[in-house]
Amino acid sequence: MTLADALILGLAAFGAGMLNTVAGGGTFLTFPALVFTGIPPVAANATSAVAVFPGYLAGAIGFRDELGRMSRARLVRLSAITLAGGLAGSLLLLVSSNEAFSRIVPGLLLFATLVFLFGDRLRQLAAGWASGEGLTGIVGLFLVSLYGGYFNGGLGIMLLALFSVWGMRDLHEMNGLKNGLSFVLSAISVAAFALAGLVSWPAAVLMMVASTLGGYAGAPVARILPRPVLRGLIAVVGFGMTAVFAARAWG
Repeated sequence: MTLADALILGLAAFGAGMLNTVAGGGTFLTFPALVFTGIPPVAANATSAVAVFPGYLAGAIGFRDELGRMSRARLVRLSAITLAGGLAGSLLLLVSSNEAFSRIVPGLLLFATLVFLFGDRLRQLAAGWASGEGLTGIVGLFLVSLYGGYFNGGLGIMLLALFSVWGMRDLHEMNGLKNGLSFVLSAISVAAFALAGLVSWPAAVLMMVASTLGGYAGAPVARILPRPVLRGLIAVVGFGMTAVFAARAWG
């Protein structure tokens, strides 16, 4: 890794940490930066998952009171489903070739961008479909977790929408559960990617440190920049990266 690569990865991870603290969307910076510094797409996706991993634990700890109000049996049940879905998605990535994954990436980035932009509307619509945590809810969590194990972009927003379908209304509890399950999912994904030798550890360690620092810096930024400006910035990055990766894959 050259000094220029380290600078690119550090800045991307710092920006991702800020974005994840303020509004989400950090994957739009970490994954492209890893690919542009020469890491193959599948390994870049795995390394990006490791880079944002500490943030989920920090978020879960921050909502420990809300998580503490939920029954242990419920948390164990939801965690088990998340582990199963996350493992399935991670294994699916492991058997994907770089060529196949490169062709899928533009669609994944576009989907994640649209989920981010219309996340509020998605949660409002989902709230009207409240049906509890029955079989449909279990299948929904498994599928969302499978997606998260394969490609992390937009995972948090989809989890919040799913919780709305379950009938949850307390946003703090929803965010606590989101961070807790995201940590569980990322833990199994990181373990699978590490055992498979997919993670570029020098890049991952650098980005973990930078993203943590960016997370701390995100709070004052949130107070200065209006949310529409941040959403617009993430939209530009998301659509821009979609176009770039589409040109690379199909050009």
